[in-house]
Amino acid sequence: MTSENKRAKPRVAVWKFSSCDGCQLSLIDCEDELLAVAGAIEIAYFLEATRAVIEGPYDLSLVEGSITTPHDVERIKKIRDQSKILITIGACATAGGIQALRNFADVNEYARTVYQHPEFLDVLKTSTAIQDHVKVDFELRGCPINKFQLLEVINALLNGRTPNVPHYSQCFECKRRGTVCVMVSRGIPCLGPVTHAGCGNLCPAYDRGCFGCFGPMETPNTASMTDQLSKMGMDKDRICDFYRNFNGNAEAFRTASENCKKKEI
Repeated sequence: MTSENKRAKPRVAVWKFSSCDGCQLSLIDCEDELLAVAGAIEIAYFLEATRAVIEGPYDLSLVEGSITTPHDVERIKKIRDQSKILITIGACATAGGIQALRNFADVNEYARTVYQHPEFLDVLKTSTAIQDHVKVDFELRGCPINKFQLLEVINALLNGRTPNVPHYSQCFECKRRGTVCVMVSRGIPCLGPVTHAGCGNLCPAYDRGCFGCFGPMETPNTASMTDQLSKMGMDKDRICDFYRNFNGNAEAFRTASENCKKKEI
């Protein structure tokens, strides 16, 4: 048997950058479903789950976390070179994550406040998405990701088809679950109309507004969203902070927050 025949299964690697590991844990949490996937692939690199390491190249790389250090920049370029398909998973990898709050402030001031010897740090002034540094074949959003969407994306890309992942807003999930709109019925601020579906209608189902964990939907009308939040009594600073959450550095949310700062509402 040749070496090519022995390596019939696609090699999959899972990488971590600046993040909380939550999206990798979502993959591990697939349990029975993961066993089925594991039978069709070879997990070559996944330090969250195993110490075994198989050298690349890799057919598929899943990348969690944002780029926050000069070392991260060099490392992601090497991973891209070794990967036939590269998928970013989670808010950190697709938008910079909660750590991208540094992008709106002075990172040196943060460092002086938190660390006794900030001079030993070697960090970038910003926290940015993987796609800002290398070509990304698909982005899977969420904080954390939806594990069933992850399985669908892996299955689709390894079989040469387009992933069946929704691009509509969170409001569709509210309707499907029969959840009454918290903005209309309770006057609770909610980013659902401009947020990508994926969480399964978690917060609104418990009388809480959506915090935008899955980032901007495909065509978000943030101008209308901002106007509605203003009519509900939120001042421009509160609206700005509302956008600057887990996906605050995603282009649509970042632009909306910057517009809030510029004008009187």
